Amino acid sequence: MSKRFQDKVAVITGAAQGIGRRVAERMAAEGGRLLLVDRSELVHELADELAGVAEVLCLTADLEQFAECQRVMAATVERFGRLDILVNNVGGTIWAKPFEHYQADEIEAEVRRSLFPTLWCCHAALPQMLAQGSGAIVNVSSIATRGVNRVPYGAAKGGVNALTACLAFETAECGIRVNATAPGGTEAPPRRIPRNTAAQSEQEQLWYQQIVDQTLSSSLMKRYGSIDEQAGAILFLASDDAAYITGVTLPVGGGDLG
Repeated sequence: MSKRFQDKVAVITGAAQGIGRRVAERMAAEGGRLLLVDRSELVHELADELAGVAEVLCLTADLEQFAECQRVMAATVERFGRLDILVNNVGGTIWAKPFEHYQADEIEAEVRRSLFPTLWCCHAALPQMLAQGSGAIVNVSSIATRGVNRVPYGAAKGGVNALTACLAFETAECGIRVNATAPGGTEAPPRRIPRNTAAQSEQEQLWYQQIVDQTLSSSLMKRYGSIDEQAGAILFLASDDAAYITGVTLPVGGGDLG
C-alpha cells in the first residue's frame, strides 16, 4: 500500500457516506491523520472502523454555517497542529425537476447545500494554510453543470468551479494548490439518510429517470462510475503526485466533460 499521505493532516467533509467515506478509508490506509466531519451522527462510526489504522477525530457540524466551518478548522489545528489537506465533499441534489417547477426556497436550499459549505470551508482553512505556506484543497463539483432537471444544483456547482479557479490564482504563490473533481453518475450504496425524505411522486420519478438517461447518454463509456473511481481522482489531486497541478476541475464521468 502506498503511503502518499503519511503524517499528512486532512479534513474531509461529508465523510459519513458515499464518496466522502471512501476517501476517508483510503486516505487513512495511506497514512493520513484525519478530521472527518458530517452533519450526520453516522460519521462517528468511522472512528471505530479506522481505529488502529489511523489517528481520526470525527465531528458533527452544519457546514452551511460559516461559524461551524471555523470550529472544524480550529479543532483540526488544536488536535493535530496543522492542516495539510481539505477535501470539500458536502453537496448533492435535493430535488430533481425542470427549473420552472422549483420554488424560491428550494432554489436557495440547493445553493446553500452545494456551494456554501465549500466556500465557507475554504475561507476557514486558508489562515492556517497561509501561515504554513502549504496546503492542498480538493473541491468536489459535478458534471451536472451541464445537465437536465438540476439547474439550481448545477449553478451551485458552477460556483464551485469558479471558486476553484479563482482561489488557485490567489494562492499558488503561497504554496497552496486548489483543484476540483467533477463526478459523473456514480453507483453508491443506498443513502442511509436521504437528502430528501419526501416520497417521490410518479412525475418526480420520471424527471429523475431523465437525469439517469441523460447521464448515461453523455458518458462515452455509457455507464456509471464506482465509488473507488471517484475517490481515486480526489486522492490523486490531494497528494503530492499532483504537485504541479492547480486551478483544474477534473471531470470524472467516463468522458462526459460537463
